[in-house]
Amino acid sequence: MTSEIEIYADIWCPFAHVGLRCAREQRDGSGRDDVILRVHPWPLELVNSAPMDPAKTSAHIEHLRHQIDDSLFAGFDASNFPTSTIDALALIERAYGVDGRTGEAATFAVRDALFERGLDISDPEVLASLAADLGITPADDADRAAVTASWQTGQAKGVKGSPHFFCGTADLFCPSLDITRGDDGDVTIDLNIERLGSFMDLCLS
Repeated sequence: MTSEIEIYADIWCPFAHVGLRCAREQRDGSGRDDVILRVHPWPLELVNSAPMDPAKTSAHIEHLRHQIDDSLFAGFDASNFPTSTIDALALIERAYGVDGRTGEAATFAVRDALFERGLDISDPEVLASLAADLGITPADDADRAAVTASWQTGQAKGVKGSPHFFCGTADLFCPSLDITRGDDGDVTIDLNIERLGSFMDLCLS
């Protein structure tokens, strides 16, 4: 029986913020609160050899708010956009090292800090405060090394992007959203709860 669902994702990916929330809602609704969402680092600044563009991220957020749920990203502040997510990802790895519940709490707390509270999660003081709230010690070099190791493991597993879900032999990239770009460049984003639900049912059965 499945004890965890593996997901590769980065923190500043707004699509992952939506997808992880949807997955948690599906998991909780199934009554399978014994299953942990194990969110592994997929550091896009290493994948793309450059940090995320705050303007591009802001545009994606506007699409998500307008087309999916305008209550999401309520406190997002582009002026506080992080310069890196490595240390924040390392903090989440530190939390998972305590136990799965603490790790899952950390993965949502850090994303909420960025997208719902408008905090710069590359700021050491912000990370120290989050660590204190979670009851864990700050990340160290071993945790940062774990972020790089996760990226390498994800490459070997065939991770396509953020978020990419894995469960046993099944995997699915960004299952909660259909994202298309028209010839005019306009982006259309549709919520696909049925696809996510089918995948989660497979994992939780």
